[in-house]
Amino acid sequence: MDIQSLYKLYQQHPFITTDSRNCPEGSIFLALKGASFDGNKFAKPALEKGCSYAIVDEKEYAGEGNDRIILVEDALLTYKELAREHRRRFHIPVIGITGTNGKTTSKELISAVLAEKYNVHHTESNFNNDVGVPRTLFGLRPEHEIAVIEMGASHPGDIEKLVEYVEPTCGLITNVGCAHLQGFGSFEGVKKTKGELYDFMKAHGSLLFLNESNEDLVEMAGQREFDRIVSYGQDDTADVRGSVVSCAPFLKFAWQSLNTQHPTSNLYEVQTNLIGAYNLDNMLAAIAIGLHFGVSPQQICHALETYTPTNNRSQLTETTRNKLIIDAYNANPSSMAAAIENFRLMEADNKMAILGDMRELGDSSAAEHQKVVDHLATTGLSNVWLVGEEFGKTRTSYRKFKDVEEVKAELRRVQFSDYYILVKGSNSIRLFELPEVL
Repeated sequence: MDIQSLYKLYQQHPFITTDSRNCPEGSIFLALKGASFDGNKFAKPALEKGCSYAIVDEKEYAGEGNDRIILVEDALLTYKELAREHRRRFHIPVIGITGTNGKTTSKELISAVLAEKYNVHHTESNFNNDVGVPRTLFGLRPEHEIAVIEMGASHPGDIEKLVEYVEPTCGLITNVGCAHLQGFGSFEGVKKTKGELYDFMKAHGSLLFLNESNEDLVEMAGQREFDRIVSYGQDDTADVRGSVVSCAPFLKFAWQSLNTQHPTSNLYEVQTNLIGAYNLDNMLAAIAIGLHFGVSPQQICHALETYTPTNNRSQLTETTRNKLIIDAYNANPSSMAAAIENFRLMEADNKMAILGDMRELGDSSAAEHQKVVDHLATTGLSNVWLVGEEFGKTRTSYRKFKDVEEVKAELRRVQFSDYYILVKGSNSIRLFELPEVL
């Protein structure tokens, strides 16, 4: 079957499942493969559980004479091409987002702002990879008026592949930094891969939302000579500009727009529920996009003031004994430096930082972890615990722990109270388990 024929079949059975444990009546099972599983093996059980059809890419599982099992060359490629065919049925604005840090928070803030006026479809959780992006695109429905799609990358070419299926009409890169260096090889590799979004947008005349305060992004956009740009940032020349009012501990900022198409005569102040001055750029991106799509300044302020994070990103959690700044979903050198600097500036009597390893840094890992502890030595933060094998190799007097279990055991023994505690590390270090003992 070609993609058009498969899509007609999908229209008759408009639900694709890749999980043989979830086989609604009349759905289509698509057999994906991973490092430790082969979905082809579950095609026939999926049919028995309720699926109308199964798509496989290994002949031995197709079976002779079974017209309910469809054999394709590559099931994952078919999944993505079907998702693109579905996306093309919707002639609505599609905002594409990528970046090293802040893309999920930006996606949520942009979606919250646009939801003040539109029925918005957006990436859920962090479904931003080869499988998650098609899944998101299949979620588009006739009632949706605008879409916000997040795209992640850990290897060269990842964004180039994803953007061909998302086909954004406008978009942004939040920032570029040292992350996934094991896959990208270098910072230049990060810029090249993230810049693949810019390449697509330039080729298709898409509108770029550009952080004018970010030298790397300005350089990358300049190399492609965009015709259509709406800028935001902390510089006086940006179309939408803003500045930090306070972080005590939540970010409060002021903004205004001097965009000739969407000017605002007033200076607006927004009290957010997000920790960290580094979130200002994410807020300004949401404002710039909201204004472009006709959301009023009052609606924008309301959306940003009422947004509350629930995903272990820049999240303040109060326990019975302490106040925790939880940022334990992801960590790389740039996000770690921003979190530490913001924590340094916070006004609090008792501060403590529990920092976990930053993963996927390849040959740069030892040097980048040493840079973190060297930076910590200049901040005045004395009560710092370091968790993981990579921090364990650093030269420092800070306390070190092998893993999160050792940390939990010590926290049960010490019982800290009345502290502000920063918890930051890669998800696999599992520092998100600490609130229960803090």
